[in-house]
Amino acid sequence: MITIYSILFHYIMASEGQDFSWVTGFYWTLTVMSTLGFGDITFHTDLGRIFSIAVLLSGVFFLLILLPFTFIQFFYAPWMAAQTAARAPRKLPEGTTGHVIITYYGPVTSYLIKKLKQYNYSYVVLCPDLEEALKLSDMDVIVVLGELDDPETYRKIRIESAAMVVTTRSDIVNTNVVSTIRLISETVPIISTVTDPASIDILELAGSTHVLRLDEMMGQFLARRTTGGDAMAHRIGQFDSLLIAEANVAGTPLIGKTLKESKLREMTGLTISGAWERGQFKTARPEMEITPHTVLLMAGSEHELKKYDELFCIYHTSQEPVVIIGGGKVGTATSRALEKRGIKYRVVERAPELIPDDDRFIMGNAADLEVLEKAGIMKAPTTIITTHDDDTNIYLVIYCRRLRPDIQIISRATLERNVTTLHRAGADFVMSYESMGANTMFNLLDRSDILMVTEGLDVFKVKLPSSLVGKSLAESGIRSKTGCSVVALVSGERTQFDLDPNKPLKADAEIILIGSMEAENRFFEIYGHE
Repeated sequence: MITIYSILFHYIMASEGQDFSWVTGFYWTLTVMSTLGFGDITFHTDLGRIFSIAVLLSGVFFLLILLPFTFIQFFYAPWMAAQTAARAPRKLPEGTTGHVIITYYGPVTSYLIKKLKQYNYSYVVLCPDLEEALKLSDMDVIVVLGELDDPETYRKIRIESAAMVVTTRSDIVNTNVVSTIRLISETVPIISTVTDPASIDILELAGSTHVLRLDEMMGQFLARRTTGGDAMAHRIGQFDSLLIAEANVAGTPLIGKTLKESKLREMTGLTISGAWERGQFKTARPEMEITPHTVLLMAGSEHELKKYDELFCIYHTSQEPVVIIGGGKVGTATSRALEKRGIKYRVVERAPELIPDDDRFIMGNAADLEVLEKAGIMKAPTTIITTHDDDTNIYLVIYCRRLRPDIQIISRATLERNVTTLHRAGADFVMSYESMGANTMFNLLDRSDILMVTEGLDVFKVKLPSSLVGKSLAESGIRSKTGCSVVALVSGERTQFDLDPNKPLKADAEIILIGSMEAENRFFEIYGHE
């Protein structure tokens, strides 16, 4: 185009009686097309001016449209693509070890990542989709781009040196992931979740180390917290040979007594570490009063728990059915757990396809008073709300609390952020699907120093701080200073549960403590650097 314009310039100038060299023609064309227009060479006729306008407009078109488009298409866009790809790498650096590989970023695994960060574990989320990987990268999630069914992907993320793999996708995808990993590594622990019970055996055959049914686990937790049925202790965790248990005291002679007056330590040998009171955890203190809503948290040996059961298994808190709102997977799991404990129940569900041929299932909307009255809400000791929608759960908690100010309300929360709202709405106990699943997975890491037993409550083992050597537990003031309770001493391979508060502590001992996350942090603030 520049050449043609230069030739036309030469002939039009000649027609006007002006004589310029061919080099001048190129010079004029470039100055006009680039809009510089020095004005040192001009046409005197209308034809020449029309030609100048045509050259100028074509130059503007190229400068403003074609040249920028070409630059973006062939230079800037490839550079941006390279920068984008750098934000979603396809491999981990050499020497990466002890990391947790996660195949899906969801509510449970996002909470797991928080726990891993809290305890300084490295992790990576494996993502097969570039757009999703970039989105996670913008959220400051460590991500690697790669196909889930490609063995080379797992080699690039150092599967041989990983601490654990967590796969929480569909049962079919999880099976493929596990099978692919087992082609490379036979030893790395793999945790997979499952929704269909029939898939458990398949995932185990594929090579899963642990297969988790989170809905079943949620149902067992919700059922364990009900005040209906017996007053026996129910195990919620184990740390070495130390057992952690909870027990409802409603209907027992313990009600109205202080912890000191109950003499539980003297009668059973158990350490009463604290108590749940309408969703609030209280550190055990001698003056703590035991109420009908108290759920004791105890730690001790198998023998000591049996002693407790022998004393209190004769007491039954209520014979009225527990009302379960929601007949989905969690609600059904809750009903099975209650049935194993011999507790009667009624399930309210509005979806006909979820209602079996069973008199204990009532079809209807739980927001309808007649439906709840038919289920026995006015006499039930407990109502358990199990729907997967947090907004619905909050509504039902408020509704049930208005109907029965004295009833125990237990609720499930899908998202961790709604736990506080549900407590504020009137729930006595709330367990989030996020934290329960994440804590379970975290506890399956190859560790021996910490166990998360329930919402915001940990059991952990530490070497005896140097400042406490030679002091007795009574002199140490650990409970008053930190809020943590010492539940056992470990010396060599021996774990001692029956603690003498006046016996000096030895330098080679390890102590096992239980406390809330805040209490744990206080302990390490005071003793962590010794």
